[in-house]
Amino acid sequence: MNNTILLSVQHLCVSFSSNKKENQVLYDLSFDIHKNEILGVVGESGSGKSVASLAILGLLPSKISKITKGDIVYNNTSLTNLTEKNYRAIRGNEIAMIFQEPMSSLNPSMKCGKQVAEILRQHTSLSAIKIKEEVLSLFEKVKLPDPNRAYSSYPHQLSGGQKQRIVIAMAIACKPKLLIADEPTTALDVTVQKEIISLLKSLQKEYNMSILFISHDLSLVSEIADQVLVMYQGKMIEYGTVDTIFHTPEKEYTKALINARPPLKIRLKKLPTISDFLNDSNQIKEIITKEMRKEHHQHLYSKPPLLEVINVKKSYFSKAGLFKKTEFTAVNDVSFKLYEGETLGLVGESGCGKSTLGNTILQLDKANSGQIIYKGQDITQLPPSAIRNLRKEIQLIFQDPFASLNPRLTAGNAIMEPMQAHNLHTNDTERKQKVIELLNRVSLSEEHFDRYPHEFSGGQRQRIGIARTIALQPKLIICDESVSALDISVQAQVLNLLNDLKDNFGFTYIFISHDLAVVKYMSDQLLVMNKGQIEEHGDADNIYNSPNKEYTKKLINAIPKGI
Repeated sequence: MNNTILLSVQHLCVSFSSNKKENQVLYDLSFDIHKNEILGVVGESGSGKSVASLAILGLLPSKISKITKGDIVYNNTSLTNLTEKNYRAIRGNEIAMIFQEPMSSLNPSMKCGKQVAEILRQHTSLSAIKIKEEVLSLFEKVKLPDPNRAYSSYPHQLSGGQKQRIVIAMAIACKPKLLIADEPTTALDVTVQKEIISLLKSLQKEYNMSILFISHDLSLVSEIADQVLVMYQGKMIEYGTVDTIFHTPEKEYTKALINARPPLKIRLKKLPTISDFLNDSNQIKEIITKEMRKEHHQHLYSKPPLLEVINVKKSYFSKAGLFKKTEFTAVNDVSFKLYEGETLGLVGESGCGKSTLGNTILQLDKANSGQIIYKGQDITQLPPSAIRNLRKEIQLIFQDPFASLNPRLTAGNAIMEPMQAHNLHTNDTERKQKVIELLNRVSLSEEHFDRYPHEFSGGQRQRIGIARTIALQPKLIICDESVSALDISVQAQVLNLLNDLKDNFGFTYIFISHDLAVVKYMSDQLLVMNKGQIEEHGDADNIYNSPNKEYTKKLINAIPKGI
Protein backbone atom coordinates (compact mmCIF):
# COMPACT_ATOMS: atom_id res chain seq x y z
CA MET A 1 0.00 0.00 0.00
CA ASN A 2 1.23 3.50 -0.93
CA ASN A 3 1.16 6.33 1.65
CA THR A 4 0.15 8.92 -0.98
CA ILE A 5 -3.50 9.98 -0.57
CA LEU A 6 -5.49 9.57 -3.80
CA LEU A 7 -8.90 10.68 -2.49
CA SER A 8 -9.76 12.59 0.66
CA VAL A 9 -13.33 13.10 1.86
CA GLN A 10 -13.34 15.92 4.40
CA HIS A 11 -16.25 16.64 6.80
CA LEU A 12 -18.82 15.83 4.10
CA CYS A 13 -22.48 16.70 4.82
CA VAL A 14 -25.24 15.93 2.28
CA SER A 15 -28.94 16.81 2.47
CA PHE A 16 -31.96 15.76 0.39
CA SER A 17 -35.06 17.91 0.12
CA SER A 18 -38.66 16.73 -0.21
CA ASN A 19 -41.88 18.72 0.28
CA LYS A 20 -39.79 21.81 1.14
CA LYS A 21 -38.18 19.89 4.02
CA GLU A 22 -34.47 19.20 4.19
CA ASN A 23 -33.29 15.81 5.44
CA GLN A 24 -29.61 15.41 6.24
CA VAL A 25 -28.34 12.00 5.11
CA LEU A 26 -24.56 12.36 5.60
CA TYR A 27 -23.08 13.87 8.75
CA ASP A 28 -19.47 15.12 8.87
CA LEU A 29 -18.05 12.12 6.98
CA SER A 30 -14.24 12.02 6.67
CA PHE A 31 -11.95 9.32 5.26
CA ASP A 32 -8.93 8.91 2.97
CA ILE A 33 -8.15 6.39 0.24
CA HIS A 34 -4.45 5.92 -0.44
CA LYS A 35 -2.96 4.90 -3.76
CA ASN A 36 -3.17 1.13 -4.34
CA GLU A 37 -5.42 0.65 -1.28
CA ILE A 38 -8.78 -1.09 -0.88
CA LEU A 39 -11.15 0.66 1.54
CA GLY A 40 -14.21 -1.31 2.57
CA VAL A 41 -17.30 0.72 3.52
CA VAL A 42 -19.83 -1.32 5.45
CA GLY A 43 -23.25 -0.66 6.96
CA GLU A 44 -26.97 -1.38 6.62
CA SER A 45 -29.25 0.02 3.91
CA GLY A 46 -29.83 3.71 4.57
CA SER A 47 -26.48 4.19 6.29
CA GLY A 48 -25.28 6.55 3.51
CA LYS A 49 -22.76 4.26 1.75
CA SER A 50 -24.12 4.76 -1.76
CA VAL A 51 -24.82 8.48 -1.22
CA ALA A 52 -21.13 8.97 -0.36
CA SER A 53 -20.06 7.16 -3.55
CA LEU A 54 -22.48 9.19 -5.72
CA ALA A 55 -21.13 12.40 -4.15
CA ILE A 56 -17.58 11.37 -5.10
CA LEU A 57 -18.70 10.78 -8.70
CA GLY A 58 -20.73 14.00 -8.88
CA LEU A 59 -23.88 11.97 -9.55
CA LEU A 60 -26.11 13.20 -6.72
CA PRO A 61 -29.51 14.28 -8.14
CA SER A 62 -29.02 18.05 -8.51
CA LYS A 63 -32.64 19.14 -7.97
CA ILE A 64 -33.25 17.36 -4.68
CA SER A 65 -29.81 17.03 -3.07
CA LYS A 66 -26.82 19.18 -2.20
CA ILE A 67 -23.49 19.06 -0.42
CA THR A 68 -24.07 21.45 2.49
CA LYS A 69 -20.57 21.27 3.95
CA GLY A 70 -17.15 19.69 3.40
CA ASP A 71 -14.96 18.84 0.44
CA ILE A 72 -13.96 15.89 -1.77
CA VAL A 73 -10.35 16.15 -2.94
CA TYR A 74 -9.12 13.82 -5.70
CA ASN A 75 -5.43 13.94 -6.71
CA ASN A 76 -5.12 17.39 -5.05
CA THR A 77 -8.15 18.69 -7.01
CA SER A 78 -11.40 19.67 -5.26
CA LEU A 79 -14.35 17.89 -6.90
CA THR A 80 -17.16 19.71 -5.08
CA ASN A 81 -17.13 22.82 -7.30
CA LEU A 82 -16.09 21.12 -10.56
CA THR A 83 -18.09 21.89 -13.72
CA GLU A 84 -19.99 19.01 -15.34
CA LYS A 85 -17.69 19.20 -18.38
CA ASN A 86 -14.57 18.78 -16.22
CA TYR A 87 -16.28 16.03 -14.20
CA ARG A 88 -16.95 14.05 -17.40
CA ALA A 89 -13.23 13.95 -18.13
CA ILE A 90 -12.66 12.26 -14.74
CA ARG A 91 -15.83 10.13 -14.44
CA GLY A 92 -15.44 6.78 -16.19
CA ASN A 93 -11.84 7.61 -17.02
CA GLU A 94 -10.01 8.20 -13.72
CA ILE A 95 -12.82 7.31 -11.31
CA ALA A 96 -15.07 4.44 -12.42
CA MET A 97 -17.96 2.62 -10.77
CA ILE A 98 -19.39 -0.89 -10.65
CA PHE A 99 -23.07 -0.72 -9.74
CA GLN A 100 -24.98 -3.20 -7.57
CA GLU A 101 -27.36 -4.59 -10.19
CA PRO A 102 -25.59 -5.41 -13.46
CA MET A 103 -28.83 -5.74 -15.44
CA SER A 104 -29.87 -2.17 -14.62
CA SER A 105 -26.45 -0.75 -15.57
CA LEU A 106 -26.36 -2.55 -18.95
CA ASN A 107 -28.45 -1.52 -21.96
CA PRO A 108 -30.72 -4.52 -22.71
CA SER A 109 -31.02 -3.59 -26.41
CA MET A 110 -27.28 -3.34 -27.05
CA LYS A 111 -24.70 -6.11 -27.40
CA CYS A 112 -22.21 -6.32 -24.52
CA GLY A 113 -19.12 -5.75 -26.68
CA LYS A 114 -20.57 -2.51 -28.09
CA GLN A 115 -21.34 -1.22 -24.59
CA VAL A 116 -17.72 -1.59 -23.45
CA ALA A 117 -16.45 -0.24 -26.80
CA GLU A 118 -18.54 2.90 -26.23
CA ILE A 119 -16.48 3.78 -23.11
CA LEU A 120 -13.22 3.45 -25.08
CA ARG A 121 -14.60 5.54 -27.97
CA GLN A 122 -15.50 8.31 -25.55
CA HIS A 123 -12.23 8.44 -23.61
CA THR A 124 -9.55 7.27 -26.10
CA SER A 125 -8.51 7.95 -29.69
CA LEU A 126 -8.16 4.26 -30.63
CA SER A 127 -9.38 3.01 -34.02
CA ALA A 128 -12.45 0.74 -34.28
CA ILE A 129 -10.27 -2.36 -34.85
CA LYS A 130 -8.04 -1.53 -31.85
CA ILE A 131 -11.10 -0.88 -29.70
CA LYS A 132 -12.51 -4.35 -30.49
CA GLU A 133 -9.13 -5.93 -29.69
CA GLU A 134 -9.03 -4.03 -26.39
CA VAL A 135 -12.59 -5.08 -25.47
CA LEU A 136 -11.79 -8.77 -26.13
CA SER A 137 -8.60 -8.37 -24.09
CA LEU A 138 -10.65 -6.86 -21.23
CA PHE A 139 -13.11 -9.79 -21.44
CA GLU A 140 -10.16 -12.16 -21.05
CA LYS A 141 -8.86 -10.13 -18.08
CA VAL A 142 -12.21 -10.40 -16.29
CA LYS A 143 -12.15 -14.17 -17.01
CA LEU A 144 -15.25 -14.44 -19.18
CA PRO A 145 -15.29 -18.07 -20.42
CA ASP A 146 -15.85 -17.18 -24.09
CA PRO A 147 -14.89 -13.53 -24.87
CA ASN A 148 -16.08 -13.68 -28.52
CA ARG A 149 -19.50 -15.03 -27.53
CA ALA A 150 -19.81 -12.43 -24.75
CA TYR A 151 -18.86 -9.67 -27.23
CA SER A 152 -21.79 -10.50 -29.52
CA SER A 153 -24.31 -11.40 -26.76
CA TYR A 154 -27.08 -9.28 -25.34
CA PRO A 155 -27.12 -8.96 -21.49
CA HIS A 156 -30.11 -11.31 -21.07
CA GLN A 157 -28.12 -14.09 -22.79
CA LEU A 158 -25.51 -14.13 -20.01
CA SER A 159 -25.63 -15.38 -16.40
CA GLY A 160 -25.61 -12.99 -13.42
CA GLY A 161 -21.91 -13.58 -12.78
CA GLN A 162 -21.03 -13.04 -16.46
CA LYS A 163 -23.05 -9.79 -16.57
CA GLN A 164 -21.18 -8.56 -13.51
CA ARG A 165 -17.88 -9.32 -15.28
CA ILE A 166 -19.04 -7.23 -18.28
CA VAL A 167 -19.77 -4.34 -15.90
CA ILE A 168 -16.30 -4.73 -14.33
CA ALA A 169 -14.74 -4.72 -17.84
CA MET A 170 -16.58 -1.45 -18.55
CA ALA A 171 -15.34 0.04 -15.28
CA ILE A 172 -11.66 -0.87 -15.85
CA ALA A 173 -11.66 -0.10 -19.61
CA CYS A 174 -9.79 3.21 -19.13
CA LYS A 175 -7.54 1.86 -16.36
CA PRO A 176 -9.01 4.11 -13.65
CA LYS A 177 -7.00 5.17 -10.63
CA LEU A 178 -10.03 4.71 -8.35
CA LEU A 179 -12.72 2.05 -8.74
CA ILE A 180 -15.94 2.34 -6.70
CA ALA A 181 -17.64 -1.05 -6.31
CA ASP A 182 -21.16 -0.60 -4.85
CA GLU A 183 -22.44 -3.96 -3.55
CA PRO A 184 -20.98 -5.71 -6.64
CA THR A 185 -21.72 -9.24 -5.37
CA THR A 186 -25.13 -8.88 -3.67
CA ALA A 187 -27.55 -11.64 -4.78
CA LEU A 188 -24.76 -13.54 -6.59
CA ASP A 189 -23.92 -17.16 -5.72
CA VAL A 190 -21.29 -17.58 -2.99
CA THR A 191 -19.00 -19.26 -5.52
CA VAL A 192 -19.45 -16.47 -8.11
CA GLN A 193 -19.07 -13.93 -5.30
CA LYS A 194 -15.72 -15.47 -4.35
CA GLU A 195 -14.60 -15.36 -8.00
CA ILE A 196 -15.58 -11.65 -8.31
CA ILE A 197 -13.71 -10.76 -5.08
CA SER A 198 -10.63 -12.63 -6.31
CA LEU A 199 -10.93 -10.93 -9.72
CA LEU A 200 -11.13 -7.43 -8.20
CA LYS A 201 -8.08 -8.09 -6.03
CA SER A 202 -6.01 -9.33 -9.01
CA LEU A 203 -7.10 -6.36 -11.19
CA GLN A 204 -6.23 -3.97 -8.38
CA LYS A 205 -2.69 -5.38 -8.23
CA GLU A 206 -2.30 -5.41 -12.02
CA TYR A 207 -3.43 -1.80 -12.51
CA ASN A 208 -2.22 -0.43 -9.13
CA MET A 209 -5.78 0.80 -8.60
CA SER A 210 -7.43 1.97 -5.41
CA ILE A 211 -10.85 0.47 -4.68
CA LEU A 212 -13.75 1.78 -2.60
CA PHE A 213 -15.65 -1.46 -1.88
CA ILE A 214 -19.18 -0.97 -0.50
CA SER A 215 -21.05 -3.82 1.17
CA HIS A 216 -23.41 -4.65 4.04
CA ASP A 217 -21.45 -7.86 4.74
CA LEU A 218 -18.47 -7.40 7.09
CA SER A 219 -17.20 -10.95 6.48
CA LEU A 220 -17.06 -10.26 2.75
CA VAL A 221 -15.26 -6.94 3.27
CA SER A 222 -12.66 -8.72 5.40
CA GLU A 223 -11.65 -10.83 2.39
CA ILE A 224 -10.79 -7.86 0.17
CA ALA A 225 -10.13 -4.67 2.17
CA ASP A 226 -7.04 -3.12 3.76
CA GLN A 227 -9.00 -0.49 5.73
CA VAL A 228 -12.64 -0.58 6.87
CA LEU A 229 -15.12 2.26 7.47
CA VAL A 230 -18.30 1.33 9.37
CA MET A 231 -21.31 3.60 8.76
CA TYR A 232 -24.68 3.92 10.52
CA GLN A 233 -27.46 6.44 9.81
CA GLY A 234 -25.17 8.69 7.74
CA LYS A 235 -22.39 8.82 10.30
CA MET A 236 -18.98 7.21 10.59
CA ILE A 237 -19.08 4.75 13.48
CA GLU A 238 -15.62 3.21 13.24
CA TYR A 239 -12.60 3.44 10.94
CA GLY A 240 -9.44 1.33 10.97
CA THR A 241 -7.54 -1.64 9.56
CA VAL A 242 -9.36 -4.92 8.83
CA ASP A 243 -7.43 -6.54 11.68
CA THR A 244 -8.46 -3.83 14.18
CA ILE A 245 -12.13 -3.75 13.16
CA PHE A 246 -12.49 -7.54 13.32
CA HIS A 247 -10.33 -8.39 16.31
CA THR A 248 -10.79 -5.35 18.55
CA PRO A 249 -13.89 -3.40 17.44
CA GLU A 250 -14.63 -0.53 19.80
CA LYS A 251 -18.27 0.20 19.00
CA GLU A 252 -21.24 -2.00 19.90
CA TYR A 253 -22.75 -1.44 16.43
CA THR A 254 -19.68 -2.94 14.73
CA LYS A 255 -19.82 -5.94 17.08
CA ALA A 256 -23.53 -6.30 16.28
CA LEU A 257 -22.86 -6.35 12.51
CA ILE A 258 -20.18 -9.03 12.96
CA ASN A 259 -22.57 -11.16 15.05
CA ALA A 260 -25.67 -10.83 12.82
CA ARG A 261 -24.53 -13.44 10.26
CA PRO A 262 -25.53 -17.05 11.09
CA PRO A 263 -22.55 -18.66 12.88
CA LEU A 264 -21.08 -21.73 11.22
CA LYS A 265 -19.65 -23.52 14.27
CA ILE A 266 -22.71 -23.45 16.57
CA ARG A 267 -26.47 -23.55 16.03
CA LEU A 268 -28.36 -20.73 17.77
CA LYS A 269 -32.08 -20.89 18.55
CA LYS A 270 -32.37 -17.19 17.64
CA LEU A 271 -29.98 -14.98 15.66
CA PRO A 272 -28.98 -11.78 17.50
CA THR A 273 -30.29 -8.77 15.54
CA ILE A 274 -28.62 -5.34 15.58
CA SER A 275 -31.20 -3.97 18.07
CA ASP A 276 -30.84 -7.06 20.33
CA PHE A 277 -27.09 -6.56 20.45
CA LEU A 278 -27.25 -2.79 21.00
CA ASN A 279 -29.74 -3.27 23.86
CA ASP A 280 -27.74 -6.07 25.52
CA SER A 281 -24.37 -7.10 24.07
CA ASN A 282 -23.94 -9.63 26.93
CA GLN A 283 -27.18 -11.45 26.21
CA ILE A 284 -27.11 -15.20 26.74
CA LYS A 285 -27.52 -16.92 23.38
CA GLU A 286 -29.53 -20.13 23.49
CA ILE A 287 -27.65 -22.89 21.67
CA ILE A 288 -29.39 -25.92 20.14
CA THR A 289 -27.29 -28.92 21.20
CA LYS A 290 -26.79 -32.12 19.18
CA GLU A 291 -28.99 -33.96 21.71
CA MET A 292 -31.84 -31.43 21.36
CA ARG A 293 -31.58 -31.66 17.58
CA LYS A 294 -31.54 -35.47 17.63
CA GLU A 295 -34.64 -35.60 19.85
CA HIS A 296 -36.45 -33.12 17.57
CA HIS A 297 -35.59 -35.18 14.49
CA GLN A 298 -36.76 -38.45 16.05
CA HIS A 299 -40.15 -36.82 16.59
CA LEU A 300 -40.20 -35.29 13.04
CA TYR A 301 -39.28 -38.44 11.15
CA SER A 302 -41.54 -40.82 13.09
CA LYS A 303 -44.56 -39.73 10.99
CA PRO A 304 -45.30 -40.39 7.31
CA PRO A 305 -43.91 -37.74 4.91
CA LEU A 306 -46.02 -34.70 4.01
CA LEU A 307 -44.43 -34.54 0.55
CA GLU A 308 -42.64 -37.18 -1.51
CA VAL A 309 -40.88 -36.31 -4.76
CA ILE A 310 -40.16 -39.44 -6.82
CA ASN A 311 -37.87 -39.46 -9.91
CA VAL A 312 -39.06 -36.03 -11.07
CA LYS A 313 -37.71 -34.75 -14.38
CA LYS A 314 -38.34 -31.37 -15.98
CA SER A 315 -37.00 -30.50 -19.44
CA TYR A 316 -37.41 -27.49 -21.70
CA PHE A 317 -37.30 -27.62 -25.49
CA SER A 318 -36.16 -24.92 -27.89
CA LYS A 319 -35.93 -24.87 -31.68
CA ALA A 320 -32.43 -25.09 -33.13
CA GLY A 321 -33.28 -24.75 -36.81
CA LEU A 322 -36.33 -25.56 -38.87
CA PHE A 323 -36.97 -29.13 -37.76
CA LYS A 324 -34.53 -29.76 -34.92
CA LYS A 325 -35.37 -29.28 -31.23
CA THR A 326 -32.82 -29.09 -28.44
CA GLU A 327 -33.62 -30.38 -24.95
CA PHE A 328 -32.41 -28.73 -21.75
CA THR A 329 -32.98 -30.81 -18.61
CA ALA A 330 -33.34 -28.45 -15.64
CA VAL A 331 -34.33 -31.14 -13.09
CA ASN A 332 -33.12 -34.67 -13.64
CA ASP A 333 -34.43 -37.70 -11.71
CA VAL A 334 -34.83 -35.93 -8.34
CA SER A 335 -36.24 -37.82 -5.34
CA PHE A 336 -36.63 -36.84 -1.66
CA LYS A 337 -39.10 -36.87 1.26
CA LEU A 338 -40.28 -33.89 3.31
CA TYR A 339 -41.85 -34.28 6.75
CA GLU A 340 -44.41 -32.08 8.52
CA GLY A 341 -42.70 -29.37 10.61
CA GLU A 342 -39.35 -29.88 8.84
CA THR A 343 -37.22 -27.28 7.05
CA LEU A 344 -35.51 -28.81 4.04
CA GLY A 345 -32.66 -26.69 2.68
CA LEU A 346 -32.14 -26.69 -1.08
CA VAL A 347 -28.78 -25.24 -2.05
CA GLY A 348 -26.70 -24.86 -5.21
CA GLU A 349 -25.41 -22.34 -7.71
CA SER A 350 -27.63 -20.37 -10.12
CA GLY A 351 -28.91 -22.60 -12.90
CA CYS A 352 -28.67 -25.82 -10.85
CA GLY A 353 -32.46 -26.33 -10.97
CA LYS A 354 -33.49 -25.19 -7.45
CA SER A 355 -36.24 -22.77 -8.51
CA THR A 356 -37.46 -25.08 -11.31
CA LEU A 357 -37.88 -27.86 -8.74
CA GLY A 358 -39.81 -25.45 -6.49
CA ASN A 359 -42.08 -24.40 -9.39
CA THR A 360 -42.68 -28.05 -10.29
CA ILE A 361 -43.79 -28.83 -6.71
CA LEU A 362 -46.08 -25.78 -6.84
CA GLN A 363 -47.50 -27.08 -10.16
CA LEU A 364 -46.52 -23.82 -11.87
CA ASP A 365 -44.37 -26.01 -14.14
CA LYS A 366 -45.49 -29.49 -15.12
CA ALA A 367 -42.99 -32.33 -14.63
CA ASN A 368 -42.18 -34.36 -17.75
CA SER A 369 -42.01 -37.53 -15.65
CA GLY A 370 -42.06 -38.70 -12.04
CA GLN A 371 -44.49 -38.28 -9.16
CA ILE A 372 -45.09 -35.59 -6.54
CA ILE A 373 -47.06 -37.11 -3.66
CA TYR A 374 -48.61 -34.55 -1.29
CA LYS A 375 -50.62 -35.94 1.66
CA GLY A 376 -50.73 -39.32 -0.08
CA GLN A 377 -52.03 -37.97 -3.42
CA ASP A 378 -50.10 -37.57 -6.69
CA ILE A 379 -50.64 -33.87 -7.42
CA THR A 380 -49.18 -34.13 -10.94
CA GLN A 381 -52.46 -35.86 -11.96
CA LEU A 382 -54.84 -33.28 -10.47
CA PRO A 383 -57.36 -31.37 -12.64
CA PRO A 384 -57.06 -27.51 -12.72
CA SER A 385 -59.92 -27.03 -10.21
CA ALA A 386 -58.16 -29.23 -7.63
CA ILE A 387 -54.85 -27.44 -8.23
CA ARG A 388 -56.60 -24.15 -7.35
CA ASN A 389 -57.55 -25.62 -3.95
CA LEU A 390 -54.00 -26.93 -3.55
CA ARG A 391 -52.71 -23.32 -3.83
CA LYS A 392 -54.07 -22.67 -0.32
CA GLU A 393 -51.96 -25.52 1.05
CA ILE A 394 -48.66 -24.89 -0.77
CA GLN A 395 -47.47 -21.28 -0.91
CA LEU A 396 -44.39 -19.37 -2.09
CA ILE A 397 -42.32 -16.51 -0.61
CA PHE A 398 -40.58 -14.74 -3.48
CA GLN A 399 -36.99 -13.52 -3.73
CA ASP A 400 -37.82 -9.92 -4.63
CA PRO A 401 -40.56 -8.56 -2.33
CA PHE A 402 -40.98 -5.37 -4.37
CA ALA A 403 -41.56 -7.19 -7.67
CA SER A 404 -44.03 -9.59 -6.04
CA LEU A 405 -46.26 -6.82 -4.62
CA ASN A 406 -48.70 -4.82 -6.75
CA PRO A 407 -47.55 -1.15 -6.53
CA ARG A 408 -51.20 -0.01 -6.78
CA LEU A 409 -52.37 -2.04 -3.78
CA THR A 410 -51.76 -0.98 -0.18
CA ALA A 411 -50.00 -3.49 2.08
CA GLY A 412 -53.31 -4.36 3.77
CA ASN A 413 -55.16 -4.96 0.49
CA ALA A 414 -52.24 -7.03 -0.87
CA ILE A 415 -52.53 -9.36 2.14
CA MET A 416 -56.36 -9.42 1.93
CA GLU A 417 -56.41 -10.25 -1.81
CA PRO A 418 -55.64 -14.02 -1.51
CA MET A 419 -58.20 -14.31 1.32
CA GLN A 420 -60.86 -12.89 -1.02
CA ALA A 421 -59.75 -15.11 -3.92
CA HIS A 422 -60.16 -18.25 -1.78
CA ASN A 423 -63.30 -17.05 0.10
CA LEU A 424 -61.59 -17.17 3.48
CA HIS A 425 -63.53 -15.58 6.41
CA THR A 426 -67.07 -14.20 6.29
CA ASN A 427 -66.61 -10.64 4.96
CA ASP A 428 -64.04 -7.88 4.34
CA THR A 429 -64.45 -6.47 7.88
CA GLU A 430 -63.41 -9.83 9.33
CA ARG A 431 -60.63 -10.14 6.74
CA LYS A 432 -59.28 -6.71 7.62
CA GLN A 433 -59.11 -7.72 11.28
CA LYS A 434 -57.20 -10.89 10.30
CA VAL A 435 -54.80 -8.77 8.18
CA ILE A 436 -54.08 -6.48 11.15
CA GLU A 437 -53.35 -9.58 13.28
CA LEU A 438 -50.96 -10.82 10.56
CA LEU A 439 -49.22 -7.42 10.34
CA ASN A 440 -48.64 -7.57 14.10
CA ARG A 441 -47.34 -11.15 13.72
CA VAL A 442 -44.65 -9.99 11.28
CA SER A 443 -43.63 -7.01 13.50
CA LEU A 444 -45.58 -4.39 11.54
CA SER A 445 -48.64 -2.50 12.83
CA GLU A 446 -52.17 -1.41 11.92
CA GLU A 447 -50.88 1.95 10.62
CA HIS A 448 -49.01 0.08 7.85
CA PHE A 449 -52.31 -1.22 6.40
CA ASP A 450 -52.86 1.81 4.12
CA ARG A 451 -49.27 2.32 2.98
CA TYR A 452 -48.06 1.40 -0.52
CA PRO A 453 -45.05 -0.89 -1.24
CA HIS A 454 -42.73 2.02 -2.19
CA GLU A 455 -43.21 3.50 1.30
CA PHE A 456 -41.51 0.50 2.97
CA SER A 457 -37.90 -0.63 3.33
CA GLY A 458 -36.73 -3.92 1.74
CA GLY A 459 -37.03 -5.79 5.04
CA GLN A 460 -40.55 -4.45 5.67
CA ARG A 461 -41.65 -5.41 2.14
CA GLN A 462 -40.39 -8.94 2.75
CA ARG A 463 -42.48 -9.05 5.95
CA ILE A 464 -45.56 -8.00 3.93
CA GLY A 465 -44.75 -10.79 1.43
CA ILE A 466 -44.54 -13.29 4.32
CA ALA A 467 -47.83 -12.03 5.81
CA ARG A 468 -49.48 -12.44 2.38
CA THR A 469 -48.16 -16.00 2.12
CA ILE A 470 -49.35 -17.09 5.57
CA ALA A 471 -52.77 -15.40 5.13
CA LEU A 472 -54.05 -18.62 3.56
CA GLN A 473 -52.76 -20.75 6.48
CA PRO A 474 -50.75 -23.08 4.22
CA LYS A 475 -49.13 -26.33 5.32
CA LEU A 476 -46.05 -26.08 3.07
CA ILE A 477 -44.15 -22.89 2.20
CA ILE A 478 -41.41 -22.68 -0.43
CA CYS A 479 -39.00 -19.82 0.38
CA ASP A 480 -37.20 -19.09 -2.90
CA GLU A 481 -34.08 -16.98 -2.17
CA SER A 482 -36.33 -15.00 0.18
CA VAL A 483 -33.48 -13.33 2.12
CA SER A 484 -30.67 -13.19 -0.47
CA ALA A 485 -31.08 -9.48 -1.33
CA LEU A 486 -31.51 -8.30 2.29
CA ASP A 487 -28.96 -6.67 4.58
CA ILE A 488 -27.24 -9.04 7.00
CA SER A 489 -29.07 -7.38 9.92
CA VAL A 490 -32.53 -7.47 8.23
CA GLN A 491 -31.79 -11.03 7.11
CA ALA A 492 -31.39 -12.06 10.76
CA GLN A 493 -34.78 -10.53 11.62
CA VAL A 494 -36.55 -12.30 8.73
CA LEU A 495 -34.93 -15.68 9.50
CA ASN A 496 -36.00 -15.36 13.16
CA LEU A 497 -39.52 -14.46 12.01
CA LEU A 498 -39.73 -17.53 9.72
CA ASN A 499 -38.63 -19.79 12.59
CA ASP A 500 -41.12 -18.18 15.02
CA LEU A 501 -43.97 -18.65 12.52
CA LYS A 502 -42.93 -22.26 11.98
CA ASP A 503 -43.03 -22.92 15.74
CA ASN A 504 -46.40 -21.16 16.19
CA PHE A 505 -48.24 -22.43 13.08
CA GLY A 506 -46.49 -25.74 12.39
CA PHE A 507 -45.36 -24.71 8.90
CA THR A 508 -43.13 -26.93 6.78
CA TYR A 509 -40.50 -25.14 4.69
CA ILE A 510 -38.47 -25.83 1.58
CA PHE A 511 -35.78 -23.17 1.95
CA ILE A 512 -34.04 -22.42 -1.36
CA SER A 513 -30.81 -20.40 -1.36
CA HIS A 514 -27.31 -20.21 -2.80
CA ASP A 515 -25.97 -19.14 0.64
CA LEU A 516 -24.93 -22.26 2.54
CA ALA A 517 -24.41 -20.36 5.83
CA VAL A 518 -28.08 -19.28 5.86
CA VAL A 519 -29.40 -22.67 4.65
CA LYS A 520 -27.37 -24.53 7.28
CA TYR A 521 -28.79 -22.31 10.03
CA MET A 522 -32.41 -22.84 8.90
CA SER A 523 -32.42 -26.49 7.85
CA ASP A 524 -32.94 -29.92 9.36
CA GLN A 525 -31.94 -31.75 6.17
CA LEU A 526 -29.95 -30.41 3.24
CA LEU A 527 -30.25 -31.13 -0.49
CA VAL A 528 -27.26 -29.98 -2.55
CA MET A 529 -28.17 -29.60 -6.25
CA ASN A 530 -25.81 -29.41 -9.20
CA LYS A 531 -26.78 -29.37 -12.89
CA GLY A 532 -30.34 -30.53 -12.18
CA GLN A 533 -29.37 -33.48 -9.99
CA ILE A 534 -29.00 -34.08 -6.26
CA GLU A 535 -25.30 -34.08 -5.45
CA GLU A 536 -25.63 -34.71 -1.72
CA HIS A 537 -28.49 -35.25 0.75
CA GLY A 538 -28.39 -35.56 4.54
CA ASP A 539 -28.42 -33.81 7.91
CA ALA A 540 -27.48 -30.14 7.45
CA ASP A 541 -24.84 -30.13 10.21
CA ASN A 542 -23.29 -33.40 9.03
CA ILE A 543 -23.00 -32.18 5.43
CA TYR A 544 -21.40 -28.91 6.54
CA ASN A 545 -18.95 -30.61 8.93
CA SER A 546 -17.95 -33.48 6.63
CA PRO A 547 -19.13 -33.05 3.00
CA ASN A 548 -18.61 -36.07 0.74
CA LYS A 549 -18.67 -34.37 -2.67
CA GLU A 550 -16.15 -31.91 -4.14
CA TYR A 551 -18.99 -29.66 -5.31
CA THR A 552 -20.31 -29.33 -1.74
CA LYS A 553 -16.79 -28.61 -0.47
CA LYS A 554 -16.50 -25.85 -3.09
CA LEU A 555 -19.76 -24.25 -1.88
CA ILE A 556 -18.63 -24.40 1.76
CA ASN A 557 -15.18 -22.97 0.98
CA ALA A 558 -16.82 -20.03 -0.82
CA ILE A 559 -18.66 -18.85 2.33
CA PRO A 560 -17.03 -15.61 3.59
CA LYS A 561 -15.55 -16.65 6.95
CA GLY A 562 -14.38 -13.28 8.31
CA ILE A 563 -11.06 -13.24 10.14
